[in-house]
Amino acid sequence: MEIGDRWEIIRKVFDEAYKSSYHFAVATVNADGSPHVTPIGGLFLGEDGTGFFFEEFPSRLPKNLEKNPRLSVLAVNADKIFWGKSLVEGKFATPPGARLSGSAGPLREATAQEIEMWQKKVGFLRATKGYKIMWEGMHRVRDIKFDSYEPIYLAEMTQGL
Repeated sequence: MEIGDRWEIIRKVFDEAYKSSYHFAVATVNADGSPHVTPIGGLFLGEDGTGFFFEEFPSRLPKNLEKNPRLSVLAVNADKIFWGKSLVEGKFATPPGARLSGSAGPLREATAQEIEMWQKKVGFLRATKGYKIMWEGMHRVRDIKFDSYEPIYLAEMTQGL
């Protein structure tokens, strides 16, 4: 499905998904044609069907993108209150998740603004040992141009969205 004028709702679905699980599932294709899924926490959607993600730790993802820049990103709102309310009411008020597909660009150095966005997202954890090990030095990103969108449909629960 074309993204068209759905970008704002897509961004809201991705924001809610991140708040509930702190990552997105990024799928690429291995050299043998099999799928590979990588959890990525540092994904940001832009204003116009674009985005970028921080790439510091994955080992197979970069190799896959060198051979085939196509990727798919899955975001699912895993919030228990959201699901509980939806199950009680028998419908979702907003999409429970979405898939975006597109192409990733080459690895590049992050801009100061991009690093600031990342630090704003995880800065509340600065005092932890894990923050210093994993997130203090994030500095490499890939741009993404998304070209299709697919909402997650769950039978009658998502009709009308």
